[in-house]
Amino acid sequence: MKNFAMIGVGGYIAPRHLKAIKDTGNELVCALDKNDSVGIMDSFFPEASFFTEFERFDRHLYKLHNTDKKIDYIAVTTPNYLHDAHIRCALRNGADAICEKPLVLNLKNIDQLETLEKETGKKVHNILQLRLHENIIALKKRVDEELKQNPNKIYDIDLTYLTSRGKWYFISWKGDESKSGGIATNIGVHFFDMITWIFGSVKQNIVHLKKPDANAGYLELEHARVRWFLSVNYDYIPDDIKAKAQRTYRSITVDGNEIEFSGGFFDLHTKSYEAILKGNGFGLDTARKSVGLVSYVRNAEISSLTGDYHEFCKKVL
Repeated sequence: MKNFAMIGVGGYIAPRHLKAIKDTGNELVCALDKNDSVGIMDSFFPEASFFTEFERFDRHLYKLHNTDKKIDYIAVTTPNYLHDAHIRCALRNGADAICEKPLVLNLKNIDQLETLEKETGKKVHNILQLRLHENIIALKKRVDEELKQNPNKIYDIDLTYLTSRGKWYFISWKGDESKSGGIATNIGVHFFDMITWIFGSVKQNIVHLKKPDANAGYLELEHARVRWFLSVNYDYIPDDIKAKAQRTYRSITVDGNEIEFSGGFFDLHTKSYEAILKGNGFGLDTARKSVGLVSYVRNAEISSLTGDYHEFCKKVL
């Protein structure tokens, strides 16, 4: 049994990590969050120590160093802009870090964390749950086989993800690009990781739309042309989806064929933890392509709607 700590236990994604720690037969020893609305802990680890101040949490970690409660892993589920600092906290306390996406906001942070890994001998693991989704794994296997037969094949892909958010979103840290990285980073980075994992590195990156509530663009990968659209605005969801009283729309088509992966997400964090505990987690190098891609989108100039672009762009412009 391994000892875990968590930074950000009051956050939206924290319950999935709590469940994963429990499901894998491990113990949450202590947790930190500046907010104290953390009653969810009672459902998993009611005996875990809880702190609202980082300094006291950090001191507690130090006190555990020479005990049987010494922390092996620290899960980081805090706002995106704090990931780098909290990963550093884990490594400097002699623990591996398990961090939600996006791992960090900029490539330079990955370089610095690599140096700290070497200094401490500890590892950083990124949660990239789409790589563990059965249908996505099947798609990669299919593409790999097809590329063996035809190494020059180029696929046409449309990636569309709309997840409606209320007014609170833009008041919270998520609505502040300096903290969340913007729409492409906050809700899209794991999709970009998935398509670059399957279809290769970025050759061309064009941004057609960059609004607070929607981003869109075109990617040319080694083996794919990708039109993508990401938004948190309910107005852009297709009418037939609205008619079903649904507020989320997720679609990926490959050469016109829909890839079904609307389900199968429930236990992906547990699968992620199982892989990490077996030494098969996704490390810093794995995060490079997607972090570089969304960092470029954040800083790119907007291109006109010419050539290949996602049809949903017309809903906004």
